[in-house]
This record gives sequence, structure tokens and C-alpha cells, in this order.
Amino acid sequence: MWRVLVVEDQTIVRQGLKVILEQDPTIIVTHEAENGQQAIEIMEKHLIDFIMMDVRMPVMNGIEATRIIKERWPHTKILILTTFNDDEYAMQALKEGANGFLLKTSEPAKLIEAVYSCMNGGLTIHDEVAAKVMPRLLQRNQKKSMDVDLTPRELEITKLVGEGQTNKEISERLHLSVGTVKNHITHILQKMNLRDRTQLAIYAVKHHLNDI
Repeated sequence: MWRVLVVEDQTIVRQGLKVILEQDPTIIVTHEAENGQQAIEIMEKHLIDFIMMDVRMPVMNGIEATRIIKERWPHTKILILTTFNDDEYAMQALKEGANGFLLKTSEPAKLIEAVYSCMNGGLTIHDEVAAKVMPRLLQRNQKKSMDVDLTPRELEITKLVGEGQTNKEISERLHLSVGTVKNHITHILQKMNLRDRTQLAIYAVKHHLNDI
């Protein structure tokens, strides 16, 4: 069972998200918050696996809350859910360590699918947002030299991460255990001096590994 915190300042939207998410038996919304500050206070007292975070909220917005939560509880997954198709919000959210970025226009099934993707190590970005964000992320990273010798297996895993595959999907594709895949990715990140899976995906796209 995944313990979920919904952070949204509009009560009716918050309750609607709770109903949608709890249609899946693996998901339980254990806590709700009206702003980022409340979310941090809840994190200090309770174990939370996943956070669905709005962007524009009073007291503390979702971007700032994401930054603080990821610094203090890096293993908690955060999905940004917003009304605004603004690539700058997405850029900031991903920079602060968010595990995904969806618009509130997404279908209910897509929200649940995004929870599974994030919890399994994937990166979910709404198609409309990704079309604008990925070129900017690539351009921003052009100046960084990440040319590191990878083993054939590491290269293969990096390619699959770039395709948006989760650890479970990679394990099934390569006939490895999920634990082995996680260990490989940790080693790859260390070897390449990358912070997280998002940067590794960017590396894969930038170096056209999907074409190999």
C-alpha cells in the first residue's frame, strides 16, 4: 500500500483527486494539505511514499515545497499536478527533483498510471509540456561534459532509461532482477556524476542513445 499526500489549496479538487487515486487498491490518501508548508509539517510527523503537489498555493508554493522535501526526504516521490501548461514551472519542478509533471486536464487513468510510474522509478511528463521542456533541458546541458566510458550493459540500461522505462520494465526487458537494475543505475549515476534519473534520461536523449 502506497501512502499518498495530496497537496492542493482547493478543497473540491483535493477531494476529487483522493476519490480518483483510491480507485486503485494499492493507493491510499492518508493525508491532505492546503499548501507546501502544511505538506512539510505532515512529512515531519508521518511516513509518506508519494506526494501529488499543486504549484500555485498560498503560504508556500509547490516548487519551493518540492525543493525542501527532496532535500530532507529524497526517497519520497513527487508528482507536480497543475492547471498551467507552463514549461518554466516544469523546468523548475524537475530541477528541484520532481518525479513527474502532469496537467490537471489529464484523464483519471493517467493520474494512477503516473503514480505507478513514479513509484517504479520512471519519469512522467505530460506530452504537451515535454515537447517544450526537453529541448530546453538538452540545451542547458550542452555545456556539461558527460562523456564517460560505460560498459555495454550500462549503456543498454541508460538507453532504456532514456526511453522512459521503469526499473521493472528494464528488468523484464533484460532478464535481470529489479535489484540488479537499481544497482546498475546507482553505479551509472556515480560514474557519470549525475544527480538523478532525470539527468540520466537527458544524457540518453542528448547522445541519441535511442538511435543505437
